[in-house]
Amino acid sequence: MNITEAIRVALRGLIGNKLRSFLTMLGIIIGVAAVIIVVAIGQGLKKETLQRIERMGTNLLMVNPGPSRRSGVSSEITVINLEEEDAKEIQAKVKGIRGVSPEVQGRVQAKYRSRNTNTRLIGSTTPYPEVRNWKVAEGRFFTDTEIRGRARVCVLGKEVVDELFYGRPCIGEVVRLKGLPFEVIGTAAEVGGSWGNPDNQVLAPLTTVEQRVLGLDHLTGIGVSAVSTDAVDKVERGIEVLLRRRHKLRTGQPNDFNIMKQSMFIQDMAEAGETMTKLLGSIALVSLLVGGVGIMNIMLVSVTERTREIGVRKAVGARKKDILAQFLIESLVLSVIGGLIGVIVGVGVSVLLGRSGAGWSTIISPFSIVEAFLFAGVVGIFFGLWPAKKAADMDPIVALRYE
Repeated sequence: MNITEAIRVALRGLIGNKLRSFLTMLGIIIGVAAVIIVVAIGQGLKKETLQRIERMGTNLLMVNPGPSRRSGVSSEITVINLEEEDAKEIQAKVKGIRGVSPEVQGRVQAKYRSRNTNTRLIGSTTPYPEVRNWKVAEGRFFTDTEIRGRARVCVLGKEVVDELFYGRPCIGEVVRLKGLPFEVIGTAAEVGGSWGNPDNQVLAPLTTVEQRVLGLDHLTGIGVSAVSTDAVDKVERGIEVLLRRRHKLRTGQPNDFNIMKQSMFIQDMAEAGETMTKLLGSIALVSLLVGGVGIMNIMLVSVTERTREIGVRKAVGARKKDILAQFLIESLVLSVIGGLIGVIVGVGVSVLLGRSGAGWSTIISPFSIVEAFLFAGVVGIFFGLWPAKKAADMDPIVALRYE
């Protein structure tokens, strides 16, 4: 029996037992579809997350007080807090900078009438929207005059507006931040996930937050935007040299501050997303192995049912390798057809999820389709090998006497 004839016999067997064949292939169908769907969702989620972060700008750097970390280990050094003079020096002396925003922040309870929410209060200066690519959607941002006068005005992030006002107009209303009344002068456009969830925060003048709310005499961070993404590394080196000189750090002494780049965050998120996609894809591949067990089970039943047929074929001259090839091909045909149906189901479900408007973003990966389909074929050969070998090793006399 040649390969063509073996395939024909296998297809005839599948058609003759449609329900059993479908149930046998079901594990393969689900496994292949699961791999394609999981990878599509993972790729879509990764792309969406990176786009949200990139909207904050890839030229953003954050200078924070604290020791530098190498290989996850913090250097042992006394921390000198950042001061407004540090921010002014960075703005004045480091080349390639577009804007600098000194910041103080802390968690506070924001309250409006009977509603309240826990949020992050940030005190900063007028360059903050430009540095952080944070856009005012309604109203206005606070002014230098209000900063100098320690005015109690604030701009609310999108999530805070939704929590406190449920879509009602809020400009001119008064919210209480840590018990103090603040007039809402503006609301921010939705940004999406990034450092500290910028949608769940309230902006107020630096002096007001620093002196009236949090009682701090130092900065908790300095935001710096470079003129371009290519200038980020140069700006980082300039800031490091400047702050080391201002903090009187000796040669060989580790930094008492750390600089984080948005580009590093994007890279970390991309790597984390890729790892998560591979992990979920690997879990989905396990279901293919389960489908392979189903194929092996049915093939063993098939060998038992066709024992006399095997005996007759051997009696008329069929060799062991002919019987082995016949049952292996049948197993492979089952897994290949199951794989094809799985690809159709996986692609179809991925497309429907992406177009459903339920917030799912999917990207169908050709690599995942090929990988899942090839893995299904390997599963069919691997799990069909034992039943095929059992049939090939069968004694023709014993097989002919089988009732």
